[in-house]
Amino acid sequence: MAAEEETLESWLNKATDPVNEEETWEFIEGFCQQVNKELEGPQIATRLLGHKIQSPQEREAMHALTVLEMCMNNCGRRFQNEAGKFRFLNDLIKVLSPKYLGTWSSEKVKSKIIEVLYSWTVWLPDEVKVRNAYQMLKKQGIIKQDPKLPDNKTLPPPPPREESSLFDDEEKSKLLARLLKSSHPEDLQAANRLIKNVIKEEQEKTEKVTKRVHAIEEVNNTTRLLNDMLTLYSGHSLPESEHEVMTALYQRCEKLRPTLFRFASDTGENDDALVEILQANDALTLAINSYKKLVVAHERNGHRESTATKEPSSGQAALSQLEAEFLTGKWPCGGPGPERVPAGELPSLLDEELMLLGLNEPPLPIPRQALGAPGTERDSI
Repeated sequence: MAAEEETLESWLNKATDPVNEEETWEFIEGFCQQVNKELEGPQIATRLLGHKIQSPQEREAMHALTVLEMCMNNCGRRFQNEAGKFRFLNDLIKVLSPKYLGTWSSEKVKSKIIEVLYSWTVWLPDEVKVRNAYQMLKKQGIIKQDPKLPDNKTLPPPPPREESSLFDDEEKSKLLARLLKSSHPEDLQAANRLIKNVIKEEQEKTEKVTKRVHAIEEVNNTTRLLNDMLTLYSGHSLPESEHEVMTALYQRCEKLRPTLFRFASDTGENDDALVEILQANDALTLAINSYKKLVVAHERNGHRESTATKEPSSGQAALSQLEAEFLTGKWPCGGPGPERVPAGELPSLLDEELMLLGLNEPPLPIPRQALGAPGTERDSI
């Protein structure tokens, strides 16, 4: 049968063909079904859709955005998770940003992307990265105001409950059962790959939890020791050796801040572990501020004769302060920080992630023809 020979790319080429003035729903549905059938369907689909959405042909890009919305509604949580990653959000942001494709993209396409992103922030509140991306675009003035969503817009299905184990994932369980029942060797090989991937994900998840627990434990122990020594500190009362130990504890606290920042960025907003991370960060911030108030200020005022300074560089201190502001003031669950830096000066989590992806760097000139013809691959950023 011809349908069995179709691939994700062939379905998408038909569904987004700019020759078609209207949506071709049979091809769109075929693409969605193919996404659900393939083991790596969501990963491949988002990469292909990102390419199509960046098309210089308005009609092709608009068709691709329609396909994207259908996939969000019909391809389950696996696709929603993939679409909520910075890799795919980066493709959408580039169409809006005047530093990249924004000056060439049509207003119709850009308005549709803004509508799509805003709808995700409303109907998929657990996708923190989507909300951060949308807020960053508003802060930079790329999005002037929230769009009005059409009344007849279809809402994506609610996300399933958080699974206690990846083996409890209903979609993967059904896929695995179907593959194991097949008599085709390639299906059995796919089942074997799926089992290996699930085991690997379980191991990575366990390893991440272990590292987080150890990091929080180290923060609690280090801050407790530093606070105990600060209680005994009174100018010259501590011997030099103990003063060096206290300074080493302070420096260790500074180094632990980025670690907590990374764990917070990888933790879901509704995850109980986020509360532990924020509590540990509060303790870390209090200990560091106490050290600066009692020791660093004392040394700067000339009350300590030693000329060797143990204080971290101003650049490191500034970076640590920004991380603390993010964890205590900018994170969705956190309250306002004690000393708020103006919003325009704070690097959001998305800013840092996109900087790693190269989005915040000056773009290279991209000739229009370099965007590629429909169906071709472009290097991912």
